[in-house]
Amino acid sequence: MRSKTMTGGIEKAPHRSLLYALGLTREELNRPLIGVANSANEIVPGHVHLDTIAKAVKDGVRTAGGIPIEFPAIAVCDGLAMNHEGMRMSLPSREAIADSIEIMATAHPFDALVLIPNCDKCVPGMLMAMLRLDIPAILVSGGPMMVGSYEGKNADLITVFEAVGRVKRGEMDEEQLEELTSCACPGCGSCSGMFTANSMNCLSETIGLALPGNGTIPAVTAERVRLAKHAGMQVMELLEKNITPRTIVTEKSVRNAVAMDMALGGSSNTVLHLPSVFYEAGLNIGLDVFDELSRTTPNLCRLSPAGPHPMQELHAAGGVPAVMAELAKKDMLHLDALTATGLTVGENLEALKAASRNPEVIRPIDNPYAKEGGIAILKGNLAPDGAVVKQSAVAESMLRHTGPARVYDSEEEASVAILSGKINPGDIVVIRYEGPKGGPGMREMLSPTSSIAGMGLGGQVALITDGRFSGGTRGAAVGHVSPEAAEGGLIGLVEEGDEIAIDIPARSIELKVDEATLEARRANWKPKQRELKSSFLKRYRAHVRSAAYGARLDDAATD
Repeated sequence: MRSKTMTGGIEKAPHRSLLYALGLTREELNRPLIGVANSANEIVPGHVHLDTIAKAVKDGVRTAGGIPIEFPAIAVCDGLAMNHEGMRMSLPSREAIADSIEIMATAHPFDALVLIPNCDKCVPGMLMAMLRLDIPAILVSGGPMMVGSYEGKNADLITVFEAVGRVKRGEMDEEQLEELTSCACPGCGSCSGMFTANSMNCLSETIGLALPGNGTIPAVTAERVRLAKHAGMQVMELLEKNITPRTIVTEKSVRNAVAMDMALGGSSNTVLHLPSVFYEAGLNIGLDVFDELSRTTPNLCRLSPAGPHPMQELHAAGGVPAVMAELAKKDMLHLDALTATGLTVGENLEALKAASRNPEVIRPIDNPYAKEGGIAILKGNLAPDGAVVKQSAVAESMLRHTGPARVYDSEEEASVAILSGKINPGDIVVIRYEGPKGGPGMREMLSPTSSIAGMGLGGQVALITDGRFSGGTRGAAVGHVSPEAAEGGLIGLVEEGDEIAIDIPARSIELKVDEATLEARRANWKPKQRELKSSFLKRYRAHVRSAAYGARLDDAATD
């Protein structure tokens, strides 16, 4: 056992003395020690209940003969961090989470790990740690929030963000807004649509590093507690069989994950997280894989914000396994890929008798919502290294759009302009210096995109940024423009009124300004660099790579 390097032999008597101080017995020290990374805290709604999940995991570990030992991990709530300086910390927290788990599991050599995340950056951060450490491990999340209700209609966090614009337009008063605010998020769990947290929890299941049900079982149910117990028991089987994360994660897992991302209509943030996760397994994937599989994988689900269905309806319809079963009908998955159950994808689907129970929530493979996947990769002179759009959440009228640029050097500037009525139908809002280095931290632009929708411009205005979007964003929102302005990208040379052409079906994004004019601008231009007080963000800015590489840290930061 790995833990014997800490507990075994005469030389480790001092170590055993410290472990006895925890109340452990001789008998327990002779059993496998299982680290349980719990990201519970009292500020994030998706994590406030994770102590319950951790208790269930530990019960499962003990049932199967292991000794669970819990330690903490941080987690940021993107909703609470949105539209202020706190959002600069969100994406960098992914690296801090991965590093902290590596530190804990190396300093204290556990035999195996169970990792308990739920929200946006915590899930990929823990997946990165699993693959980096490559000891038997399993992930079990806290599960999605139930959908809220307002005036007889479904409501969620995005409903509230968009309602701010409705108040500005005079369609809703402040008292109505507060009433909506109080009931849109009815309890614990990750926000109830196919936003980033739920996208990554579903893909963790698809990759094979979490058990079936991980992505969709609601947070408040006993079924979620049972899943956590089973995860605790299952990690002991993985330990016995020496099935490690890198045994599971192969090129087949990569293609399964990206195909499922397209079928589900996942968050555009998956294009940042999946490359960073797979990189830890020694697998380099670029934007081309997303574009290739988007063109060939149909979009089978239209969950909020792309459609009316919350996560609980996806679960009731059969969950991730049912979506996988539809793709399997057209040989769009590698069914022989291994998973954390100890079985292959195909064996799991057969054992679960996976099938869609609601043809509107999970469309049949022969009757998809769209023939292409939920995400598209655009390229052109404005984004030679690529840009990302969640095409399943774009109105038909905006799939092709040409308009004048309205240019802002920060999210705050753009938000003020949108909410004060300065943006007109047909405009293209450009927000720059919000990329991984320029932000730094690549803030999400949920507030401006929601304000555009709330101001009644969702089908008439596009937004382009070198920052990123929330999984809750809908509309013609093109993010991850690479190279970013801070690294000399062409987005930094765009001027007010310049014409930009977006053609999502053709996968193109072009600044319609001649090269001579651009050269003249470039001669008198120097990228801006935001002043920073945070030493953490200074280090992050120095080492973070382009969004085209998942905004992971460069090798100099890890060598």
